[in-house]
Amino acid sequence: MATLSRIAPELPVSHLNAAVEHYEQRLGFHTAMRMPAGDYAIVERDGVAIHLFEVKGSKASPAGIHIFTSDLDGLFAEFQRAGVQFAQGIERKPWGNRDFRLKDEFGNELKFTEPMAED
Repeated sequence: MATLSRIAPELPVSHLNAAVEHYEQRLGFHTAMRMPAGDYAIVERDGVAIHLFEVKGSKASPAGIHIFTSDLDGLFAEFQRAGVQFAQGIERKPWGNRDFRLKDEFGNELKFTEPMAED
């Protein structure tokens, strides 16, 4: 049976350059690729790729994604130092995971999640 190995979500943005700058300066991603037309870019960090595409004219519906980490507290502190505005601080969810949430300036919600510890 085939196995799945990776996911690369696409997030809509209204200004690609501003989005790339936000992901680099605030969230520690680096630009892996930009399309020559200037309407699409891929940012990466620690093997996680997020594809950003510029939507012109109409407003795109924002998306939400979960990004898993083994050091939620450390990542939260890093983002605090970078001046990130959080939509939610660290909370334990009813299903056991801990997470915090932020929104980029285009309304996309990034949910950084630490899986429940194995017993």
